[in-house]
Amino acid sequence: MPRNGHAILEAFIDALTWDEAIGRITQWGAARESRYVCICNVHSVVTTTQDVEFKVAVNNADMATADGAPIAWTLRRLGFPSQERINGPDLMMKYLEQAERLGQSVFFYGSTDTTLAQLRTALSARFPRLRIGGTYSPPFRPLTKQEDEEVVELINASGANVVFVGLGCPKQEIWMAEHRGRINAVMVGVGAAFDYHSGVLKRAPLWWQQHGLEWLYRLALEPRRLFKRYLVTNTLFVIGLLRQFATGKVTYGDAAP
Repeated sequence: MPRNGHAILEAFIDALTWDEAIGRITQWGAARESRYVCICNVHSVVTTTQDVEFKVAVNNADMATADGAPIAWTLRRLGFPSQERINGPDLMMKYLEQAERLGQSVFFYGSTDTTLAQLRTALSARFPRLRIGGTYSPPFRPLTKQEDEEVVELINASGANVVFVGLGCPKQEIWMAEHRGRINAVMVGVGAAFDYHSGVLKRAPLWWQQHGLEWLYRLALEPRRLFKRYLVTNTLFVIGLLRQFATGKVTYGDAAP
């Protein structure tokens, strides 16, 4: 089916409600369809203009959601006035509520063994009937072909309906694109969600999230690591968006094929 949405810079973003996003993942997961979902913020969208492999991965996704208030605001300006911000940490928890109710199984790929152990404990306390098929923390290097095949076998053998991938952008999107057709589950790239829900990182208070200021809260916590990233990517995003609106140029099309 054609996807309903719009290109923002060089990334096609789906116009979705929360119910539609969770519903699709739940439906695909029930059938154990090999699909993947990208959660796109400003950094992701700007990266599509700089990294061809990443651009292809995002635009070939089965669904790409508007993470980050600027992405949701832009979709509203492009003809979808009710578009909400659909971010990774909240999408993960909303789906897990449904997974517990429906008996779907999940797998967590990424981060460290310590974080995954804390995440499993936290989720088991919040969702006592949730089926966790397994976790895997990959090494900080490319996997060998044999190691990769073993990971695919591990995930498929777990019976997981949905695999949450926490490798960070752009690594997680490229990894999911490479494994569609091999992993029999829906892969969802959720960035730092493992750190938030395990308690390793503190998430911005709800008011900051609702007013599009979560990035500022993160910047205050990690200024040295994030200052350059936010300064550069936010500037490039604004410049690119102004050019897009001024020229009317749509680099990927109004609706994906």
